[in-house]
Amino acid sequence: MLISTIIMGALAVVLTYFAYRKGVHPQGFKIGWDLLIQILPMLFFVFVVTGMTQVLIPREAISKWIGAESGLRGLLIGSVIGGLTPGGPYNAFPIAAGLLKMGGSVGTVVAFLTGWLLIAVTRLPLEIGLMGWKFSLIRIACTFFFPPIAGYIANMFFAKANVV
Repeated sequence: MLISTIIMGALAVVLTYFAYRKGVHPQGFKIGWDLLIQILPMLFFVFVVTGMTQVLIPREAISKWIGAESGLRGLLIGSVIGGLTPGGPYNAFPIAAGLLKMGGSVGTVVAFLTGWLLIAVTRLPLEIGLMGWKFSLIRIACTFFFPPIAGYIANMFFAKANVV
């Protein structure tokens, strides 16, 4: 986390320098501030949910249902939970990090994130409205099996990796 913070900080300084040279840095700071104000309440609640989940659900239950020994069941659970998770990366990635810290397997978390990206049930109303039922059903049928497959591959190659 520290390396990511340092990289983002350096990138912010470099981009601010170039924006300053062009005289557009006040506009850039305003856009960044407005985005922070818009996203901060959602981030607060996501972190509260993640924290409360970690103290309310016993670690043994997490290991049993989505841990390394959960097998296909864990991959399917991760896929479904990911597919049902609303919002953007500000929601999904803190939840994924929480699942890892609680004892979820790498494969389950990969299945969760892949399900969130591909299945995305919460985006279905917009997709159906713009693309139609037929297209949406075809897309879901084509992507439905990828989250557990991605999780299985992650477990095969990275199950013993210490990622947290």
